[in-house]
Amino acid sequence: MPCAQFDRSKLLIRPLSARENQLRIAEIAVSPEGPAPEVSDRVRAQIERAAHRIMEAKKHDRPVILTYGAHLVKNGLAPVVIRMIERGWITHLATNGAGSIHDWEFAAIGESSEDVRANVARGEFGIWEETGKFLNLAVAVGGVSGLGYGSSVGKMIAEDGLMIPSRESLRELICAGASARKPGDDLGALSDMLELVRELDLPPGWMEMPHPFKRYSIPHAAYANDVPFTVHPGIGYDIIHTHPASSGGAIGRGALRDFLCYAEAVSRLSGGVHLSVGSAIMAPMIFEKSMSMANNLAIQRTGKPIEDHYMVVVDIQEGGDWDWSAGEPPPDNPAYYLRFCKSFYRMGGTLDYICADNRAFLQSLCRALV
Repeated sequence: MPCAQFDRSKLLIRPLSARENQLRIAEIAVSPEGPAPEVSDRVRAQIERAAHRIMEAKKHDRPVILTYGAHLVKNGLAPVVIRMIERGWITHLATNGAGSIHDWEFAAIGESSEDVRANVARGEFGIWEETGKFLNLAVAVGGVSGLGYGSSVGKMIAEDGLMIPSRESLRELICAGASARKPGDDLGALSDMLELVRELDLPPGWMEMPHPFKRYSIPHAAYANDVPFTVHPGIGYDIIHTHPASSGGAIGRGALRDFLCYAEAVSRLSGGVHLSVGSAIMAPMIFEKSMSMANNLAIQRTGKPIEDHYMVVVDIQEGGDWDWSAGEPPPDNPAYYLRFCKSFYRMGGTLDYICADNRAFLQSLCRALV
């Protein structure tokens, strides 16, 4: 017997203009030219080593992948990341759902971040019209064109809106796809889009959504510079899943496409660099599955796994002075319990754990690269 499900159509969904925000991007944005916070000699040496490996990777046309959590966005570091994208220092970006949501809100209204405790008590946390509507529709519309979650969001920001297909055109495409000899996953994307158009009674044509602060947006910069940007969400993790426009099929399809895009970048990581900044769960989880698949193919092709890749993990959790390049610490060392470091260490290559605020790390790294 099917489980009873919560009816989102009964929710009172308020406009973003009614929300009191805690952060304003114009006030917190970090300039790439600004002075970097002071770091210890050890951290400075680690950052210089990372910069050298990135320059070597670029010289030999190897990937430089940046994975990050939402706090990088909330700390105002988008301009620094954008500078690195524009200079060609980063070849792939990956974040979680929250990383894309805060970025989009900054791009759209210049503000983000709410009082979680107070708003949950009022039954308002995350239940906001524009965020839920436009991000979910962006992923669904992009899915029809074969795009993943991340590039769909970047495209919407770049174009300041979405083109909503008509019911008739969607039905025609579904019928054509169903009768095709080998239907692709676009058939599901078309069906999900048709359901959203019907359920939300969306008129066909252009749906305008200005983004006056897009200069602060990482997915926009990635889209504009043709750099892959992938989003790796968990269903139920993100506030946009409370909105009736959220389609499990569209979100799942976009996320799977992005995972496979990310895995393809990892498969070319030999001689490259993987940076994980403030992502203790998402980054190590998608990396270990991607590396296993990459090694599966590499061993079939060459008889050897991926090697000579350099991994940097940046977080503020203290882990002692353990040098991960020397091996995994014993259980009586505090560093042993940095689970995200253990996950990356077990992926082969060389691991460097940098215990630093992400602002200090990225600003210093950007200056070292310049």
